[in-house]
Amino acid sequence: MKFIIFALVLFFTSCAGTKNNSEETIRDKFNMGLENLENEKYLQAQSDFKNVLIRGTGTDFGDDAQYYLGESFYRNKEYLLAISEYEKLTRKMGYSPFVEDARFKICEAYSIESPRYYHDQEYTLKALERYQEFLDDYPNSKLLENVLSSIRILREKLAKKAFETGILYMKMEEYESAKLAFQIVIDEYYDTSFLVLSQKEMIISLAKNREIENAITFLELHKNYLAKNNLYDEAFDMIGYMQSKISSELK
Repeated sequence: MKFIIFALVLFFTSCAGTKNNSEETIRDKFNMGLENLENEKYLQAQSDFKNVLIRGTGTDFGDDAQYYLGESFYRNKEYLLAISEYEKLTRKMGYSPFVEDARFKICEAYSIESPRYYHDQEYTLKALERYQEFLDDYPNSKLLENVLSSIRILREKLAKKAFETGILYMKMEEYESAKLAFQIVIDEYYDTSFLVLSQKEMIISLAKNREIENAITFLELHKNYLAKNNLYDEAFDMIGYMQSKISSELK
């Protein structure tokens, strides 16, 4: 009987020792990952954190390793892969203290992937969507100013794309399409530098489309803002030019 009790004690002691050794190994691997991350050895850090995740699910290192795996991709400029890893943290480990920062980095990653204005703006729109979600969930975040600044930059880009589309249609003398593009800026990007430019071009497109009354009405409605930005005369002169042209054609 004494032999059996001794054997059981030895067995459980052995199991506990194995568990502690395992946790020590996970801790060591995690610390190695952090060291490699700080030393800019990003590929090795990714390997370390993946190893921790495989072996350390359910331990105190699980959510930490998931966050830092995302960081290792982010710092290596593999932004779409970083987003994927940050998303795993926010979905599966919502209790983690790293969630707010991970969600901000998702926004930033999409913003970085946002191309120049003349390319497809899928990532720009995704970035804006995620920034808005971040603002809704963290209205008092210490990152608030960064978020608002990024939103302004991205909205400027989308406004420029719509505005330049309108200019292109103007060159092609497709005035109806030009008006639609300028209207997008006026309706959706009223807080950007392209608003007043679009108002001026809207008047010009109306005039060139021989909608003189509408052009005059639009000019009167926005004359103070246009004058303040030294754009009133150009719009006014175009209306006058088109009026003279139409009159000469009727003679």
